[in-house]
Formats: sequence, C-alpha cells, structure tokens
Amino acid sequence: MGSGLSSFLLMCNITTGAPAKSPESGLGDLPESVVGSVLVYLNPQDICRLASLNRAFRYASSAEFVWEMKLPKNYEMLMSRVFGNKVSNLGLGKKEIYAKLSRPCVIDGGTKKVWLDKATGKACVLISSNGLAITGIDDRRYWNWISTEESRFRSVAYLQQIWWFEVDGEVDFPFPCGTYSLYFRLQLGRSSRRFGRRVCNSDHVHGWDIKPVKFQLSTSDGQKAINQCYLTDPGRWNLYRAGDFVVEDSKVPMKIKFSMTQIDCTHTKGGLCVDSVLIRPKW
Repeated sequence: MGSGLSSFLLMCNITTGAPAKSPESGLGDLPESVVGSVLVYLNPQDICRLASLNRAFRYASSAEFVWEMKLPKNYEMLMSRVFGNKVSNLGLGKKEIYAKLSRPCVIDGGTKKVWLDKATGKACVLISSNGLAITGIDDRRYWNWISTEESRFRSVAYLQQIWWFEVDGEVDFPFPCGTYSLYFRLQLGRSSRRFGRRVCNSDHVHGWDIKPVKFQLSTSDGQKAINQCYLTDPGRWNLYRAGDFVVEDSKVPMKIKFSMTQIDCTHTKGGLCVDSVLIRPKW
C-alpha cells in the first residue's frame, strides 16, 4: 500500500514536504467527496499521513464512509463483545470506533486481548496461559508461575517435569469473515535477566525430542485440524501452529476449542514455558 500512496502523490504532482507546482490550483481545491473516494483505497496509516496535507484531506480523512470501509461488517458485534453497552452506545464515529478496536483490549477478566489487524481489518485474539486449562497446574511439583516482561500478560506457566502433559482452551468470539490460524507460543527453557543480559536456563529441558506434541483445534461449525511436531530451539519463543479455520458468517460467534498434548507416559518431559495462544488472520 505504500507504493500506492507514492504513485498517488506523483499523479497529484506533489512530494512529501513540497508544495504543488501549479500556483493556480492544487490538492486543496479538490472536493472532500473526491478526496474521500481516493482515501478508501489506502490503508489507515497512509490515510493519517495524508490528513496533514491540507484541509480537504484532513476533513476527508475523518469521513464516516472512509473508515466504515476499514471496519469489518460485524464491527457492532465486536464493540459489544469487547466494550459492552457502555461504549457501544456512546455514538462514536467510525474513525473513533476503528481506533478503539485496533488497540489491544483486555476481555474476560484479563485472560484475553483482542484487536483488529490493521493490514486486513480482521480480528486477532491472544489467550493467556491463565486462561487455559493445564493439567497439574496447581501442583508446585510440576508447574510454577513465572513473572516475565517477555509475555504480554507479564507471566507464563513453567513446567518443571510431568508425565501427562495436556493444555486445553476455548474461545467464543464474533470473528470477521476470513481464514485464521491458531498458534501456541512456547519456549523451551526458562529465561531471565542477569547483569542486564538475557539468559536462558535449559537444565530442565528434556523429553520433547522423544515423541512429538499433538496440536488440535475444532470449531462449532465442524471444522477440525491436527498438527504434530517436536519442540525444538531452546531459549527462543516460537509459534507452533495448531491449524487453520474459516469464518464464513460473521453474524454468528465462532467457538473454537484447542489443545496441545504429549500424553505418552513412558517418559517425562519438562523445561517448557507456556505463554499464550494466538489466533490471527492467516498470512
């Protein structure tokens, strides 16, 4: 979209920071409706940049029809789900609604964060480890909660050692239409700061190279996905893909159930940090 903005500026015979060559007429003479018809084809970042050119662009950059094109069709359901009636009934303009939805918002008691992806206008959902059902999480012999700035939720679940490994979760959300991917954000090893440097303790990492971990998801309309892989690369946060799902009707909230398991009890496994589950538009 950046190249589209550059082409548009060249067609209008201007460059950033330079006035139009013709003293007789310029971009400021364009009707607001004409400018708005151009802005609907640009991404939100470019719209905001062009708003500083002149009054016509500034007014057009706030036009309702411009920002309505950037919002998903079910944005009213999203507003209600994220903010409740206290915000959805305030009579906000489309630009203000877009701004609110594009910032990460905490829902469900702080266990989830949601926002609009600026590139696609589709929803992203992040579920914390606190919002997951983790087998043995209350037994300190197996699991501990660790505070860390490397998580958006400021804490992760750390597995020391266990035989039966199982993490389950679900989310019920009015996703805009499109294809989405679901990932688990995991790290082998326990990271910390020492003398201002990041270090990772891998002493407890074991068992993940013997059998693969199974990732699964299912949706309320019957879609299923299964993926298996070995956990590798200690000391780095990685996204492990469980699968994809498609939303065809944005008027009906989609319920997604997901899990990751390694329940072969012939060996123990440990040294794993479980941060979150990410649902985002498929790239």
